[in-house]
Amino acid sequence: MKFNPSRLILARKRRGLSKIALAEAAHIGLRSIVYYESGNVIPSDEAVATLAEVLQFPAPFFYGTDIEEIACDAASFRSLSTMTASQRDASLAAGTLAAALGKWIDEKFELPTPTVPSLRNFDPETAAQVLRVEWGLGERPIKNVVHLLEVHGVRVFSLPIDSASVDAFSAWHKKTPFIFLNPKKSGERGRMDAAHELGHLTLHGHGIPRSRQAELEADRFASAFLMPAKDIFAHIPRGQMEVETIHKLKKRWTVSAIALVHRLKALQIITEWQYRTFCIELSKEGSRRAEKDGIARETSQVFAKVFKALRAEGKTRGAIAHDLLITSAELDSLLSGLAITAVVNNPSDNSRTIETAPTKEKSTLKAV
Repeated sequence: MKFNPSRLILARKRRGLSKIALAEAAHIGLRSIVYYESGNVIPSDEAVATLAEVLQFPAPFFYGTDIEEIACDAASFRSLSTMTASQRDASLAAGTLAAALGKWIDEKFELPTPTVPSLRNFDPETAAQVLRVEWGLGERPIKNVVHLLEVHGVRVFSLPIDSASVDAFSAWHKKTPFIFLNPKKSGERGRMDAAHELGHLTLHGHGIPRSRQAELEADRFASAFLMPAKDIFAHIPRGQMEVETIHKLKKRWTVSAIALVHRLKALQIITEWQYRTFCIELSKEGSRRAEKDGIARETSQVFAKVFKALRAEGKTRGAIAHDLLITSAELDSLLSGLAITAVVNNPSDNSRTIETAPTKEKSTLKAV
């Protein structure tokens, strides 16, 4: 086996460390770290063991083949002004590992082919309507956004980055659309984040522009996609609306109260004064921090089916992580909140199995 410098770089970025920070944590000279990453010097087995311990990756990880990283220019990061370079790099590294897991799953199961069209020339409202037509959704509310994305070939993973600056991001990687969601956000926020990233994938394609305008377009798309104008008009009551009316109505579209108020203002159903009044009242009751009567986060039906099938074959969580040359903890972090990972002991194996689900027939995946 040959030491792979690119994997050391990837592991360091995944942990959010600079070369200096890694050198200090590993008690290895900075010059040595630079040489290791450049490929000019091959680290000793002892040095690799130390790096593996500090970076929390198995030593064999550093001897694997190249992993094509998700390009920074292809990723849709929302808060570049508040996000640090290490947070950005850690997010991309996590996404790259998730893509490797996705490839591993693709090699063993037949998943839906991506059917996310390019709607670059449409305004966000029209694009949302067009996509709803193409995906056969009509005007009805979307029951589960994650399931819908998976049915149309979008690979959805968790984003294990502990930072409020990183909500979610998306990217086209090897002609496959990926969306990475922060599992610490509320259920309503997760749905909106997923729809927002879908907006980037379909409106902005492979070259996602980093601008306030692009973010506003994705916001408008998400709002229109989750809350179609015709359905809004059909269910908004006549007469004066109160905050409790908003809380009741939001349940139809499974969105936050604030998101619904924004949509009502955009459709000119409420006035600027009503909008400001609702926002103030919702802020006072704490709805910006925690949604009243909030929903659980959506889970993945693909992972449920996949892990059920693997478990039936005797494939343990530890074995999957071993194939990917990562730890079981790293594997879990990429599925956090999306897969029900009730772990049980397997008498015939010292590792643990995932108690969940898939089959190879993509026809079993239906939009809901």
